[in-house]
Amino acid sequence: MIKIKIVKKPIWRLSEKSALIIAVFIAGLCSIVYELLISTTSSYFLGDSVKQFSLTIGIYMAAMGLGSYLSKYLEDRLLRHFIWIELGLGLVGGASVPILYGAFNALTVDQYQVLMLLLTAVIGTLTGFEIPLLARIMKKYYPLKTNLANVLSLDYIGALAATLLFPFLLLPFFGLFRTAVLFGLLNIALGFFIYTYFRRLAQGERLPWVNAVSVVIIMGFLLLLLFSQQLLQRWESASYSHTIIHAEQSPYQQIVLTKNQADTRLYLNRVIQFSSLDEYRYHEGLALLPAGQLPEVRRVLILGGGEGLLAREVLAIPSVREVVIVDLDGRIFELARNHPRLRTLNKDALYDPRVRTVTQDASLFLHFDSTAYDLILADLPDPSNEAVARLYSTYFFRLAKARLQPGGVFATQAGSPFHTRRAFWCIAATVRQAGFAYVLPYHLYVPSFGDWGFVMAAATPFQPPAIPPGLTTRYLEPAALAQHFHFAPDIDDPGHIRANSLDQPVLLDYYLAEWKTWRKEKIQ
Repeated sequence: MIKIKIVKKPIWRLSEKSALIIAVFIAGLCSIVYELLISTTSSYFLGDSVKQFSLTIGIYMAAMGLGSYLSKYLEDRLLRHFIWIELGLGLVGGASVPILYGAFNALTVDQYQVLMLLLTAVIGTLTGFEIPLLARIMKKYYPLKTNLANVLSLDYIGALAATLLFPFLLLPFFGLFRTAVLFGLLNIALGFFIYTYFRRLAQGERLPWVNAVSVVIIMGFLLLLLFSQQLLQRWESASYSHTIIHAEQSPYQQIVLTKNQADTRLYLNRVIQFSSLDEYRYHEGLALLPAGQLPEVRRVLILGGGEGLLAREVLAIPSVREVVIVDLDGRIFELARNHPRLRTLNKDALYDPRVRTVTQDASLFLHFDSTAYDLILADLPDPSNEAVARLYSTYFFRLAKARLQPGGVFATQAGSPFHTRRAFWCIAATVRQAGFAYVLPYHLYVPSFGDWGFVMAAATPFQPPAIPPGLTTRYLEPAALAQHFHFAPDIDDPGHIRANSLDQPVLLDYYLAEWKTWRKEKIQ
């Protein structure tokens, strides 16, 4: 009797076709994540996110074309080539953000930009090899027409997954540094998986170096993950002159708090927002001079200012009954409520029963809100990128104007009339273009910032400068208020300044061109 031995394959074993489909999806996922990581990191460091994302996308796509073209010279052993490409892509992509973090403090702006573009080009070129190679490898399973359709559709689906995962999961929970390393590990794992799974198809050829290289890269990346917190603290400390007491990456920005004895400073995306030694000058100027134009202030809207310092000044006005604070980043509200140094500075303003906080984009809030306010104060970041520049547009200022009570006052911070002169007067021109009948720029000196400017606007004529009665101020003096409304010739309106609109964000051009003049280049 002949016995037939039946060998059953494990039910969990993937078919070759399924394994390649997974490889296509992961390849598309990883490559787009690397692109998002590099462009986001560079926009944090250099500002001007439009420029950084445009450069990254352009160089990345061109490099992909180069890689696709060069793939035609790979005649045989396609699986072997694909494995090495995945290992190279995992190494460069996973190390891209650590390299950029480590290099930023040692390079000039131009040198950093070249490094960023070089990394983008290498990643794009390696990515360009993937689809042609996978399409040729999968020809065993599908005819050419179906094969190309399958490979491209799966690659695009992987790209979609990357664009959804990056802002909602990867950036807020892992941050840029760890996300890069994790996806580098994923790329290495993909190459190692393909090698292990398809070893019998690689013409019986063993590739012992794949194991060795994979292990070395994986160990290096695991060490980066293990010591990521210490490395980040070290690199961030090199960027700040004082001791870091809090650092995190929110879904919207990098938040850093530093201390130096009594001095507490807040940085968003490495840009200082205040120093506790002199912030009262800024916040008194933005809050009290506009409030002094009103006979009574009852309802106040603050756009930005989630740390509660502007609210502290507003709440000191006896007549105030309601303060609404709108900030895009809810983490700023949480810090203001929970961090001891911020609570001391804002005098627990966010716990005041008159205060209501709203986590929302300021523009959207104004668009959908129907409340009328006596005083609206815009305490927003400088217009260093297009996302913030739109909050200084005619569209935004018209939304604010529509939310004012008859006789109400609107005021916004407007940057430095000295360092960013044209940007300051562009904001003033934009407020005027938005339909306010009376526009009054003013400025004051804040040591941490220098000469700093503001613009207030109303539908009725302004009264002589004043501050609300019954207040004790640390900086503003009733007898000296008029000086804040005088502009010396070197900071006065230079003329021929265009208003800023959503369609033509000229403010961004003014700001970046002027700030570049004052940015200190590192001496090598």
